[in-house]
Amino acid sequence: MGCALVKGSRREESDSSLEAQGVIAGTLPDQGFRVRTAEVSLILAIESSTPRASLALLRDSEVVFEGSFESDRNHNAMLFEPLRWSLAELGGEPLDLVLIGTGPGSYSGTRVGIAAGQGVAMIHACPAIGLSSLLALGVNEGTVVGDARRGSAWLAELGDGLPQPEVVATKALGRRLKSVEKVFALEEIESLRLPNRITVHHRVPTAVRLARAWLGLSNELRDFLHEIPPQPAYLKPPHITEAKKGHPLLRPGGK
Repeated sequence: MGCALVKGSRREESDSSLEAQGVIAGTLPDQGFRVRTAEVSLILAIESSTPRASLALLRDSEVVFEGSFESDRNHNAMLFEPLRWSLAELGGEPLDLVLIGTGPGSYSGTRVGIAAGQGVAMIHACPAIGLSSLLALGVNEGTVVGDARRGSAWLAELGDGLPQPEVVATKALGRRLKSVEKVFALEEIESLRLPNRITVHHRVPTAVRLARAWLGLSNELRDFLHEIPPQPAYLKPPHITEAKKGHPLLRPGGK
């Protein structure tokens, strides 16, 4: 684990809460914000769907700050220091947009990024918009694959428009990729046991690529995404275990 600062300067140790960082303070304004200008000038992007997470601040498509850190299970504690550094680069200027990678990937990591991004957006009275992390890979064509657990995998085609992950049985994945020329993965996927003939290229989504992918979208797609609250990419319905017969909650009156 660690934090790698690409641009910006290190500041003193931070607490792991939004309020302590000065990210959330005072009265929160009403939601329902719109992008202030036709051409967004200040974008904060957060990409935390993989163990290697990153943040970036862009002004007119130019990178002002970029920070990254690695953490398998501790995104909630490690995100806030680079987040504070990035906001310090604003010099009091308001953000126009907070962009958040929504996966697929680490569900907990993505939720941490969404919660932090929404908090920042509320204070800056700007929209918080979720965008598929698959657009942050920096590739325009091919198929991305991943482990969906419980004997299944997911795959998504890259190209025009927004990627739509599809869940398939692990044993069927090799056949689906038989004629695919470029196969990518966000993390190690040895558990999928793909045939040796399939070459998998590993790519990590980044906040800078996420922001630039947003800037390259059509106005129609941007408007569409603006109306959808940021949420993690759900590959499967939630797994629910039914209460056994005789459980107190199933008795009349819940007793």
